[in-house]
Amino acid sequence: MHIVVCIKQVPDSAQIRVHPVTNTIMRQGVPTIINPYDLFALEAALELRDKFGGEITVLTMGPPSAEDSLRKALTYGADRAVLLTDRFFAGADTLATTYALATAIRKIGSEYGAPDLVFTGKQTIDGDTAQVGPGVAKRLGLLQLTYVARIGALDLEARTIETERRSEGGVQVLRTKLPCLITMLEATNQIRRGAMADALRAARAPIVKWSAQDAGVEDISKCGLRGSPTIVKRVFAPSPRTEKATLIEAGEQPAEALIEAIFARQPKLEAELATLARGY
Repeated sequence: MHIVVCIKQVPDSAQIRVHPVTNTIMRQGVPTIINPYDLFALEAALELRDKFGGEITVLTMGPPSAEDSLRKALTYGADRAVLLTDRFFAGADTLATTYALATAIRKIGSEYGAPDLVFTGKQTIDGDTAQVGPGVAKRLGLLQLTYVARIGALDLEARTIETERRSEGGVQVLRTKLPCLITMLEATNQIRRGAMADALRAARAPIVKWSAQDAGVEDISKCGLRGSPTIVKRVFAPSPRTEKATLIEAGEQPAEALIEAIFARQPKLEAELATLARGY
């Protein structure tokens, strides 16, 4: 079994800066981490590899410094790491990103064997679009299972996998054919610490580095800013609220008294609730 896990090196969300002209995230000088959602995807892949055998290839697109995140993934137990890095990829939105990643996954398939599963995190903490996983699946023609909370039965002979997917109405149990792409939710497993042997191996393991040409990208105009139809019109930080929160001591007051106290401090709230009640 061959599993590809797509990860992303993202800036620490507490120290994000935005370029005043291009409205893109400025990554220079900002501490970076592996996107937290992607770690749950990696752990899910590792658990399947531990149970059924096979190999895990970790893939990321980014600057040369993204090698640090790939080595971190190797310390957890991934078998191979591929870095897709080229100046043509800079400034890519989700459409351009999925084009590059899908091309690289095809190249991985030809070099190391076609993947049975592709894992991604639900979304990234810098973009928050949740579009890359489904976009890659569409470009590769893979069935996709999104917002997966648990991996159930996997039958390699029948080429089927069963998962539990969270939805607004509850939990859906879905079974589909392999190959497929899965996006994992947060807090769905316990991320391992990694063995000492894997840490030593990761320190000296070669990172496969592909440029756009190496990965087999045929149309550079579909990459980076040139291939990104999304335009960020404006980026701004929310204005801090001038009104401070008020603490109402409950004590032994009945609920009616607390409600009256809330309405006294928020007179518009009572009118809005009354309007909603009339609508029902």
